[in-house]
Amino acid sequence: MQSRIEQVTIRAGHLPYGIGTLTPGWYLLISVLLVMFGFGLFAYSQQLTHGEIVTGMRDIGPMGGATWGLYITFVVYFVGVSFAGITTAVMIRLLNLEHLRPISRIAELLTVISLVLAAFSVLVDLGQPLQGLLNLPRYARPGSPFFGTFTLVVSGYLFASLVYLYLDGRKDAAQCVGKGGRLNGFYRLWAAGYRDSVAERDRRSKASFWLGIAILPLLVTAHSTLGFVFGLQVGRPGWYSALQAPSFVVMAGVSGVGLLIVIAAVLRRALGERERLNMQVFRSLGNFLMLLTITYLYLMVVELLTSVYAGPRHENQIASTLLTGDYAWLFWISAMSLFSTFALLFGQYVLHRYNLSLIVLSGILANIAAIGKRYLIVVPSQTHGTLLPYVTGSYQPTWVEYGVILGLFALGVLLYALFIKVFPIIEIPGTERR
Repeated sequence: MQSRIEQVTIRAGHLPYGIGTLTPGWYLLISVLLVMFGFGLFAYSQQLTHGEIVTGMRDIGPMGGATWGLYITFVVYFVGVSFAGITTAVMIRLLNLEHLRPISRIAELLTVISLVLAAFSVLVDLGQPLQGLLNLPRYARPGSPFFGTFTLVVSGYLFASLVYLYLDGRKDAAQCVGKGGRLNGFYRLWAAGYRDSVAERDRRSKASFWLGIAILPLLVTAHSTLGFVFGLQVGRPGWYSALQAPSFVVMAGVSGVGLLIVIAAVLRRALGERERLNMQVFRSLGNFLMLLTITYLYLMVVELLTSVYAGPRHENQIASTLLTGDYAWLFWISAMSLFSTFALLFGQYVLHRYNLSLIVLSGILANIAAIGKRYLIVVPSQTHGTLLPYVTGSYQPTWVEYGVILGLFALGVLLYALFIKVFPIIEIPGTERR
């Protein structure tokens, strides 16, 4: 079957996966995304013009609010999603998981786009983003987790992911040269003279292998550092915990693998790639998501049990706020979404009967839970349980914040939609890594 597909996609002299083919449906999607992105820009323009007062964020304590809100929630979410993307791609190469190769580039692109959205989320959270960028190298403290987050996650992590995506795509770019019309220059630039000789394949394979080896500890360090931003703040009940770093890493996997399942399912339908994006791919991703979910549920229960049973008064207050107080509705929605994700996947694993719709539903539920848990990490510890004698605070995002986040999501989907029209989102049959 592979040889027949190879003849159709390569020897016939046209590009695969609908590259360059702009359908009415694609134009409609792009139009909707541009409108959503434009609304996000308009919302942010209001914030730039009038200041942070148009958001729901207020100072902790005397103003009874939270200085970190929806923006920081999605910084953590987007960075988390990026973790599973490049991790999946690297593990496919290092462990030679042949059946998962079709999702490798999908995962790599997910990482790059997620990190770009995370960087924008940081910028929109700053009242003066340009001043913040200028002050970072002037006043940053290398020992601070904030500094590590910017250098490891936004800079080093993103750069390594871009290089990995570039190396992975050189062979396909060379296959597309001469068939892309106006895109031929782009393909030649990406291929950079690649001729698929034995020596070139060997160099490419070794470079990607060692880059993958280097990326894995960088990933764990970067996401642990993001957890340390919260976990090392000893004066903030609900954040100071030895489990913050490992919980951040595991939840990153939950959200990332869940979103990867959803994206792969959408591309399977949009591209008609039922053979390459087959049930074996989704079965493996579903089983991986199941293990990550039960691991995170264990960490969550352990942390809550410790806070409720033996935690100091302020830690206990935060736990009570989550379980029965102001944030209980969101906590239980998130907890039930996580449990439902595990139950759906575990049931299929036990019965050995896998259903694509249920696996995709599990991926959606996992991301609903991830967003909810990120919000519950960021906000309640600022509004409740403070060590100083302040009144209980509150935080409600405004339409400006929702608009900006909607615009960022639209930007992410837009980048994906544009990429799949200029470059193979799945490796061309017959050009897999050797």
